[in-house]
Amino acid sequence: MAREIFVSYSQPDRECAFELAEHLEANGLAVWIAPRDVSPSADWAEEIIDAISGARVMVLVFSASSNESSQVRREVERAVHKQLRVLPFRIEEVMPARSLEYFLSAQHWLDAFSPPRRAHYARLCTYLRSLLAEGDSAHGATAAPTGGTAGASAAGHPVAAPTPHDPCLPPAQLEQIELHLARLIGPIARILVDRSARNAGNLDQLLDKLTAELDSKEDRHRFLESCKALRHP
Repeated sequence: MAREIFVSYSQPDRECAFELAEHLEANGLAVWIAPRDVSPSADWAEEIIDAISGARVMVLVFSASSNESSQVRREVERAVHKQLRVLPFRIEEVMPARSLEYFLSAQHWLDAFSPPRRAHYARLCTYLRSLLAEGDSAHGATAAPTGGTAGASAAGHPVAAPTPHDPCLPPAQLEQIELHLARLIGPIARILVDRSARNAGNLDQLLDKLTAELDSKEDRHRFLESCKALRHP
């Protein structure tokens, strides 16, 4: 289920993250937080990607622990790539490490050092409501009308959902591409390669789709260079 607020945190901050989520939900905001909202037997990485893609804001419980967490960094990178607003909820007086500084330096910070935290949760809730309301106003004039049935044509006849194509390349080649991509973005490479391969007609289209998932010009160049051998075997 898509929810407005994605809460990112590192394991040592779990208690704070869940307390924060509980407060936001008590005030009418829809929150996604792992592992609570990961479906049983689901692929963890895929669920996180879907949740980030469906959210409108990421709240990052920021501490010395999350500052050093590779999982948190990947989630923040993904959120920025999807053009989500990232709001660091800073529970310790630390500044972002170099790996996060690029993504967080221009963002609004909310400091929550001094106890009790409930006062900071209330302030966060007020800010998020304002932020989401601004987004609703900005898109209200052009938003498509709701209330229709998904999958129905203009004439009211049901339209079959598109069926994913078989992967465009042999498994061995897809594994090589996944390996090259994983060096840059970690384990979520497998999910991205699998999805893109089912919607690409050939190698060039697949590489174009995957390159678009990379944020920096340097990473895009490195990825394409590493895949050169696949283009010219």
